[in-house]
Amino acid sequence: MSEIINNREQLTKSNSERLSILKQLFVDLHQGRNLDEVKAHFDALIGKITIEEITQLQHDFVEEGSISAKELQHLYHQHSAIFQGAIVEDGTQNGRLEEQPGHPVHTFKRENREIDKLLSKKLQVHLEKFMKEDSTENIYKLMEDINLLLDIEKHYSRKENLIFPYLEKYGIFGPTTNMWRIDDFIRDAIKDCRQKLVNYQGDKEAIIAVVNYVIQEVAGMIYKEENILFPMALNNFTEDEWVKIAHESDEIGFCLIDSAEVWKPERKALEEKAISEGYIKMETGILSLKQLELLLNHLPVDITFIDQDDVVRYFSHGKERIFARTKAVIGRTVQNCHPPRSVHVVEALLADFKSGKKDCEDFWIKFKDKYVYIRYFAVRDENGNYIGTLEFTQNIDPIKAIEGEKRILN
Repeated sequence: MSEIINNREQLTKSNSERLSILKQLFVDLHQGRNLDEVKAHFDALIGKITIEEITQLQHDFVEEGSISAKELQHLYHQHSAIFQGAIVEDGTQNGRLEEQPGHPVHTFKRENREIDKLLSKKLQVHLEKFMKEDSTENIYKLMEDINLLLDIEKHYSRKENLIFPYLEKYGIFGPTTNMWRIDDFIRDAIKDCRQKLVNYQGDKEAIIAVVNYVIQEVAGMIYKEENILFPMALNNFTEDEWVKIAHESDEIGFCLIDSAEVWKPERKALEEKAISEGYIKMETGILSLKQLELLLNHLPVDITFIDQDDVVRYFSHGKERIFARTKAVIGRTVQNCHPPRSVHVVEALLADFKSGKKDCEDFWIKFKDKYVYIRYFAVRDENGNYIGTLEFTQNIDPIKAIEGEKRILN
């Protein structure tokens, strides 16, 4: 079913009021108000905040352009201090996908645990020894730790090249702009630290400063990822998108772990009833399997069919599909093909079809350069039993442009 329809709920009045307060607090912070005062007002007026509100707050600042990108970068650093301990889950995280071994978020968190151990069990310990004595041995130990930390490039690269593009697809630009800048600062600091250690000439304070900066910023990024970025992604991405991210992760590699487990999201097994060769006899004719497939793929519309158990059984594969489909959707429930926050719309429509309250539902939307007509039909057998739902999608721009009559060939 089309994931374009109602993927975003409109903010309620209470949410709008909360966002107005939040925006004013951050404007005050931008204008020089003391961080502790802003934090106190946040605790008193807001108390708890959801990932959705953080997303909207960042999006609004970017859209309005009232604060420059550089200034937003500075404010973004302060978000963590203000939101510390105040972020609550909104209950839409799709069955705790991040707890499933091999899921991209599970893998990112595994890496974060290894990064955290490297920071606290090695780098911090070796820094303290170096602070007491800048011996060759202590310098080498720091260098070994920093060399290991260079592996963080794979972690950040997967985040930036696999997570960020999907966030932007959903109109979420705050993390993609600000986190990437911070990632680059961290990369540069790690390289600078390594260079200073390689060329160490007794400037002990410079080493201490850059190592402390690296520890602070890397630890801060772990917090931002796990409390802001990953929940944002989990609240928006479909299971199919996570499957693509998991498949493409191997090409970039992993940080401080050998590999990720193979993630196999649950699929409902489909019985192999298709006739691989020969013909299919229907009430009004006989077609070969090849003829039937070509016929469906040449229709000037896109069709998708889900069965009575909400499992995607089929989609046509014409030359110019309006909404992309991959074969990975076959055998999945339609609910898992949509972002969690729009699942209730899908379920409401299916409930109406199953109960007999409705037999069809139509939508029409502007999508890219097309005017798209989307129709849903309850498919019933001769006894009126619900068999499934058919989605019918068509670009009606050419039809709307028709005038007069055409009775002869060109």
